[in-house]
Amino acid sequence: MITIVIDTIGGDNGAAICVSGAIEGLKQNPDVKLILTGHKSELESYLSEYEDYDRSRLEIIDCKEEIGLNEAPVHAVREKKDSSLVVGLKLVKDGKADALISAGSTGAILAGGQFVVGRAKGVKRTPLAHLIPTTKEPALLLDCGANVDVKPEVLVQFAEMGSIYMESVCGVKSPRVALVNVGTEEEKGNALVKKAYEILKEKDNLNFTGYIESRAIPYGKADVIVADGFNGNVIIKLYEGLSRMILKELKGAFLSSFSSKLGAMLVKKSMKKTLKRFDASDKGGAPLLGLKGLVVKIHGNSKEGEVISAIAQCRSFVENDVNGKIVRGFENA
Repeated sequence: MITIVIDTIGGDNGAAICVSGAIEGLKQNPDVKLILTGHKSELESYLSEYEDYDRSRLEIIDCKEEIGLNEAPVHAVREKKDSSLVVGLKLVKDGKADALISAGSTGAILAGGQFVVGRAKGVKRTPLAHLIPTTKEPALLLDCGANVDVKPEVLVQFAEMGSIYMESVCGVKSPRVALVNVGTEEEKGNALVKKAYEILKEKDNLNFTGYIESRAIPYGKADVIVADGFNGNVIIKLYEGLSRMILKELKGAFLSSFSSKLGAMLVKKSMKKTLKRFDASDKGGAPLLGLKGLVVKIHGNSKEGEVISAIAQCRSFVENDVNGKIVRGFENA
């Protein structure tokens, strides 16, 4: 049985979506047990609305404290031992849970991952990794914002962790790894990417294809996209903003006239299939790679679908022993 903790405090949409996502997650994953950390009375109230689920695979841990979005992350993690996040992280650290899912403060999740769960031996920095849509198969972007200032050797480790993830979780054989830069020529870029490039091209354990420009990312030119946390965060947020803008513009265009509405009806099926690829709710969350246990960050405004996908993602991650492969790989490096 795989045990996954869901931190029910901190998300924009409250504990209700965590409960509804958990119920559906239990139905879809019969070999998963869920632990909800948060305000027990509130969670019990939401659960009373459901009947058709296996309660023996659902546990609630009452937490008296919570970490707010505006609190200093490190201080909050160290001081608020009875917060829903820290309690969940401790369960992962102690081996009582295989993974934690949280929509709470990114800073607190990063700090908690480092100070409570701990980095794996040999790992210099822990990146946030997120699957992003392309015209082909999804690609893994890392780092998405955990480490804005890094050294070349850190980018190399990101590439190695990302490659393990794509091969183990997504079934991509010999994933193509590319390094984000302002051009594809070897002489372009700053000192950071140039040095990382020199190291990466000598790595026999990686299928390194060279530099990639941000405009090429949506076309599936690589399976693993490596960047420092500053540039990675810019890329993923631009992705999110453009996706919303395009969807909004398409909706407006299709509803602008009677003939447009007729046209929309004709292309509805194919459009739904295409737009599904850009739906974040089925991509799961962003795991913090390189820890001794699995911690997954989902969007603060996540809804039921994101919670369900994150549960499935954690299950796949654990079944394929991704964390174990990363830990063993860096211990023996």
